[in-house]
Amino acid sequence: MPKPVKLAIFGAGRWGNHLVRNVLAHPEAELVAIADPQTTMLHSLADRYDLTGIRLSPDPASALQYPDLEAVIVATPAVTHFDLIRAALERGCHVLAEKPLTLEPEASVALCQLAEAQQRQLVLDHTYLFNGAVRQGQATVETGVLGELRYGYAARTHLGPVRQDVDALWDLAIHDLAIFYSWLGEMPVRVRAEGRTWLQPRPENPLGSPAGLADWVQATLEYASGLVVTLHLSWLNPDKQRRLVLVGSQGSLIFDELRTDAPLVLQRGRLEPRGAQFVPAQQSTEAIAVSPSEPLYQVCDHFLHCARHNVPSAVSSGWLGAQLVAVLRSLSDSLHREGQTVSVPAILPEGLRRGRE
Repeated sequence: MPKPVKLAIFGAGRWGNHLVRNVLAHPEAELVAIADPQTTMLHSLADRYDLTGIRLSPDPASALQYPDLEAVIVATPAVTHFDLIRAALERGCHVLAEKPLTLEPEASVALCQLAEAQQRQLVLDHTYLFNGAVRQGQATVETGVLGELRYGYAARTHLGPVRQDVDALWDLAIHDLAIFYSWLGEMPVRVRAEGRTWLQPRPENPLGSPAGLADWVQATLEYASGLVVTLHLSWLNPDKQRRLVLVGSQGSLIFDELRTDAPLVLQRGRLEPRGAQFVPAQQSTEAIAVSPSEPLYQVCDHFLHCARHNVPSAVSSGWLGAQLVAVLRSLSDSLHREGQTVSVPAILPEGLRRGRE
């Protein structure tokens, strides 16, 4: 058995709690420190898990001083990411960061460049990229069974949780952006968004939005291939939805996370001309088998592999995270301009891009 990677976790909130659980369960990880300024969070973790010998601190800088520390997981609010990730990289640690990487593309690029200069790996916790349904969906799209890809749409809504560091766009859209990238192999080149704010209209907020933090957003993504995708995002909707669809000329691929019996479905069918009419033909429904493994455990396993062998992530690199931040920032710009179309800068290095025919 290889020697475990010594790592620290910054952030003991809801997601940090899940990360602690998965890291403690991984045979190749040795959790040596947890940092969170809210000591009540640390006490809650100590009550839930056996943290004997693990340094609990309200100060991340203190946790970074642990001897022989090799890796850090950052699960704190997005506005704190830049300073914490930079400090960890400068300490010589590999970093797994919760998404989004930062709130500004320029800051994200700077962290990617620093990671390369330090010869350390920066990996993003885009958990859906490690979801069995999403991975199987990518494989299904690549077979060409959908025919000519025409459009896509997604709905991600629920009644809360409401965040104070980002709006519904930054909180929710990043999941569907990552999934569509996985399935399409391309990022949007133009975007537009409209939204409404009811709960937090204050002009002072981490995103710098003059209208406050949007509770509802409708976004449109345009891709160089001609594909168009629409997103419905809200944390102010009693109707919980986690559904994403890609439509082609021969059928649709449907990822419905709330359908535990069949989260990924291939719906075959097309329209055929009959006289002056078009009628459905060759319709069928096929549930696609999905691996039951926990995606977050796979994230941790992947990060530990990247750290142990000091190899870049081929699934969720810092550069991919920076490109997704650029898409989100462009969507925010459009939101502030009342739905104007905004071009997305290309940040992802050409050698890391995936293309599709």
